[in-house]
Amino acid sequence: MASFEHHIFVCENRRPPGSPRGCCAEKGSEEIRKLFKKECAQRGLKGRVRANMAGCLDQCEHGVTVVIYPEAVWYGGVTAADVPEIMDRHIGKGEIVERLRIPEPLLNRPAAGAE
Repeated sequence: MASFEHHIFVCENRRPPGSPRGCCAEKGSEEIRKLFKKECAQRGLKGRVRANMAGCLDQCEHGVTVVIYPEAVWYGGVTAADVPEIMDRHIGKGEIVERLRIPEPLLNRPAAGAE
C-alpha cells in the first residue's frame, strides 16, 4: 500500500476538569475529526488522505490542535468552521492556513504555571 499524501492528526486527549492546560476533547475535537473524515470522503480522498484521532499532542493551550504530515504543520484553535478551509487550502492547494498555524516558538511550551 502506498503511503498517504497527507495524514491529519486531531488531538482528542481528555484532561481532568479544571486542568489549567485545558484539553482538546472539551473543545470539540471529536466532532472536528469526524468532519475531517467526512470531508476526505466527500472529496474522494480515501486512501490518499487520512484523518485520525491522536492522544495528547502536548499543545493543550492551543487546542483544538491538529497536525498535518508530511509537512508537520501544527494548527491551533481549530473549530468545525475551519475544517473546509484547511481541506481546501492545505490539503487541496498546499497552502498553510497561517491564521491557525501555531508559531514554531510556541510549540512544546506550556503556558506559564500550567503543567
